[in-house]
Amino acid sequence: MAMKVLIVCNNAYMKGNGLCSAVVALRTRLIHSGIDVRIFACENPDKQGPQPDYPQEHFVFPIFEPIVRKNGFRYSKIDKRSIREAISWADVVHLMEGFPIEAVAAKIAKELGKPCVGTYHLFTENITANLGITRSTFINKLVDKWWSSSVYNHCKCVQCPTQTVKEHLEANGYTSELRVISNGIDIEATPRVEGVPSTNPYRILCVGRLAKEKDQITLIRAMRHSKHANNIELIFAGNGPKADTIKRAAHKLFKDGIVKYEPTFCFYTHEQLREIAASSWLYIHCAKIEVEGLSCLEMIHQGLVPVIAQGGLSATSQFALDEHSVFPMSDYKALAERIDWWIEHPEYRPKMSRLYAESTQKYSAETSTRNIIEIYESALRK
Repeated sequence: MAMKVLIVCNNAYMKGNGLCSAVVALRTRLIHSGIDVRIFACENPDKQGPQPDYPQEHFVFPIFEPIVRKNGFRYSKIDKRSIREAISWADVVHLMEGFPIEAVAAKIAKELGKPCVGTYHLFTENITANLGITRSTFINKLVDKWWSSSVYNHCKCVQCPTQTVKEHLEANGYTSELRVISNGIDIEATPRVEGVPSTNPYRILCVGRLAKEKDQITLIRAMRHSKHANNIELIFAGNGPKADTIKRAAHKLFKDGIVKYEPTFCFYTHEQLREIAASSWLYIHCAKIEVEGLSCLEMIHQGLVPVIAQGGLSATSQFALDEHSVFPMSDYKALAERIDWWIEHPEYRPKMSRLYAESTQKYSAETSTRNIIEIYESALRK
């Protein structure tokens, strides 16, 4: 009989939300591996789209609901009877966040004798950054303490997408077994698109939610210090709560004559992004808070050379292969220097493009799925 896994999260079908994409991708991979999977989450606002197996009502968050919506998120109401029914079906419960719905699920799972595993998809700073209180160490530590005591310390094992996450949890009182397992990308499903990178203009791609912690504003500021800004085309793929602010700043670059090509903002499909990557010179990742950064990994898989912010709670710099592909977090002058270096040394790019594409093999979804299933089997044995 197939193992039965219940995935618990607030929402699984919000477009442009990385956590939702990870949940849906994991479900698909587990099913292909012979696991019986059900999702417990808030109902999909798109009535024509896929729905969770246990759809819950949307909880309207007091005061902060507009911010929550702008970030492509939804909270689920807590129905204990429904949670108990779902967990009674499962062999293993997989908790995707540290929020109240997972806390209730962890408590009920313990009552029913069902083991839980967890995935740490978000730093607490991912939440507080959008509330304007990122710098409050006290609040972030308080939230982390609640997450650990109410959810993650009740798990047999917690998946840490990167070593950075594992070290953060070890430093903040998480006592469950911690395993570093990438969320992974579909290597075979996304073969590299062959193309000739544009040099007239040099196309620079930036993918991600337009939010404070993603720090796209650093790329815009860097253009004012780049020697080649007038021959650079910026493409921003994504949307988010800071869209208006970032678009205004980008348009001002064009208005002030810093860049000759007006920056482009759009939400692209995976296929469209692969095509853009094939014609782009560089991929820029400025995020200050990032548990992994799969959008960066997916672009690297296409052979697109990255320049990644390094420091703080950004784990994405682990993908960099040399010093020209990293810059100190939020240092727009350093970023401008890295961009200029790659433009002025075109002879290095073909080799590094190949090496970057090859480096993604160890982050394959197949390997990640196998390791997650191993966590489930281990949880059932304990």
